[in-house]
Amino acid sequence: MRDLVRTPMVDGDSIRCFSWQRDQRHRPGLQFLVSTGRHHGPECLEEARLLLALDFAGDLVDVISQPMRLRFNTADKRRSHTPDFLAVTRRGGWLIDVRPEPLVEEKDLESFDASAEVALACGWHYTVAARWGDHIYSTPDALSSQRRPLSDPLGLRPALLESARKRLTFGDLAASATYEPLARAQLLHLLWHGRLGVDLTETPADRSVVVAARGVVA
Repeated sequence: MRDLVRTPMVDGDSIRCFSWQRDQRHRPGLQFLVSTGRHHGPECLEEARLLLALDFAGDLVDVISQPMRLRFNTADKRRSHTPDFLAVTRRGGWLIDVRPEPLVEEKDLESFDASAEVALACGWHYTVAARWGDHIYSTPDALSSQRRPLSDPLGLRPALLESARKRLTFGDLAASATYEPLARAQLLHLLWHGRLGVDLTETPADRSVVVAARGVVA
């Protein structure tokens, strides 16, 4: 534990490799994150959702899949557990386990307790991603289509940012631009990167009111 606290975690490697084979029940893959500029490996769809949420939340510096293997004693035997992610953010580290709530068993709770103790000793936060609230995942999923770098050759962004100060709906903002289809792509890009804001308790739609983020200059 003493060594772990002093270990630089940014750009670290996974403690184990992913496997792909026919008929496996989970779906591993690679998820591109704008925050880090590279791909990261989720072992299932639930982990891919978490990576997308981390990318959207902002302040993400790096994320490491399967960052360490923990070995610990329980009341009746010695066990091991590999947390799913270590997210390095500008506000501190987050050790994260991903397990859908219906699948959580008694042995998982012991593993989560071990992860929590490690996080506490290292000065990190700890959480278990067990279920999503209504619309929590659908919002970043809807905005993610325009999360990558996007040029603005027609100069639409300044007018969109200025019009957003009037608290127009997404549909009205897009319609106010000279080229509405291109304006929609620009609006999604600005929303993803936090230059515009929208109510995150519901999935973005044309009726959603869009506001300019505090301190953003057109």
